[in-house]
Amino acid sequence: MNDILTEKYNNDFNTALNIYENSYSHEHLIEFLKQGSVAEKQAAALKLDKINSIDEAKIFIQNLTGCDGKIREAVSFRLKEFIPSTPEFFTEFSEILLDAVIDINGNICRNTIEAIKSLKNIPKFTNQFCNMLAKRTSELIEPIKDFDFQDGKYKINKEVFKLYWYLETISEFHEFIDKRKLTEILTETKNIREYTIREKTAKILSKINDIPELSKLKTDLKNDPNYYVRRF
Repeated sequence: MNDILTEKYNNDFNTALNIYENSYSHEHLIEFLKQGSVAEKQAAALKLDKINSIDEAKIFIQNLTGCDGKIREAVSFRLKEFIPSTPEFFTEFSEILLDAVIDINGNICRNTIEAIKSLKNIPKFTNQFCNMLAKRTSELIEPIKDFDFQDGKYKINKEVFKLYWYLETISEFHEFIDKRKLTEILTETKNIREYTIREKTAKILSKINDIPELSKLKTDLKNDPNYYVRRF
């Protein structure tokens, strides 16, 4: 088994190295992203220099979820360049982006959030994305409220991880979320026992000054027993 894995690693490495060291046309790199191997897709994502159309953006961003982690991370890394350069090509992918901001790899979450900041000025995107973000966040809260945070189950960690990154996303897009819905979400997350969730809640609240109903939540979290929550 080890010999097989070593051979596969060597093959993948040699494939990627070949793509890096040789010249491939833009069209050839897009073709790699459509139907290449893991190594070909990873290398193509890193070597691609631009996105020319919505169709190419779709091929590129479809490799942001549901595939090998090396591909996902490479795509997320370049997304930080491609979205600011051509934001108009990336407004239709809210569902993929919402999956990416809760990837198991935190680097992918961070890269994706950083990338989509460049879409804030496009109402077509923020309307759909933020409605879906609020809905997904709300759906996570109810089961997490009942978690026993002492039992260390993977499911608990996984679901809290998702809520953590959705709240981090909300901290960047809070102004585009319905105020009533935002108040409902923060009222619930402010009381969740896992301190990292309260910390993200406090971070969001520190950015909001136009919702009077949230003043008490801010005060409560300023007196939270955890320093990382209080610091906001």
